[in-house]
Amino acid sequence: MWDVLIINPMLNSLLYLYQLLFNNFTLAITVFTILVRVLTYPLIYQQQKSAKALNELQQSEAWKKMQAKYTKDKEKLAQEQMKMYQQAGVSPLSGCLPTLIQFPILIGLYQAISLALADSPVQVLNLSRRIYPFLPNVAGLVPLNNTFLWLNLVKPDPYFVLPVLVAITTWLQSRVMTPPNASADPQAAQMTQSMAILMPLMFGYFSLQFSSGLSIYFIISNVIGIVQYALTTPVDWKRVFSFSLRPSSSAISDAANKKNT
Repeated sequence: MWDVLIINPMLNSLLYLYQLLFNNFTLAITVFTILVRVLTYPLIYQQQKSAKALNELQQSEAWKKMQAKYTKDKEKLAQEQMKMYQQAGVSPLSGCLPTLIQFPILIGLYQAISLALADSPVQVLNLSRRIYPFLPNVAGLVPLNNTFLWLNLVKPDPYFVLPVLVAITTWLQSRVMTPPNASADPQAAQMTQSMAILMPLMFGYFSLQFSSGLSIYFIISNVIGIVQYALTTPVDWKRVFSFSLRPSSSAISDAANKKNT
């Protein structure tokens, strides 16, 4: 089922794009990434709206009063928070949606790239069995050209250029898409900052292990995500590049006020 619904469609899409784009597999990956971003944009846009609404709720006076009122009763505080989430029509887990969408695509694309860049008789035979019969002249293109600049697209980047770019663009996308004062709770703000560091490191590590073709997908997808967000939401670039790991001043002020009440 995984092969039929995920891997084979991705594989044949890459092969068809490869044929259209002058037998350049890097261009095929680039165009494929753009198509994936366009197709998933409605879901991502809804996530962005939900995240914005969640941020506005957590900065509201009603939210701050509720936190101050139940600061010593954690169970009641959690109940009231959930009630306010429901009334506002937002979910605290809305930010997980892009990641949940991304992982099946990444796994399927990694397998599709590995299959497409077959370089042994057995791999070529396996690839030929997966090609849709209605795609014109695609089978005659196998084996595909798997080189780009210094890269063998089926292997990791030997000079670590792409893993570094993956980590940087992942970090930048996370910073851009995290609204200022994302949480009135300094502990939650610190957790958000920690995730903004851990995620780039994790994807950078993946890029050290997986094919450089997948790293190219990571980088292009991150750049497109940043552009899409910037086109719909004003971005404070000074804040993005502030490199501050401390909670925002307003969050610290709110925490001090609650402590004094």
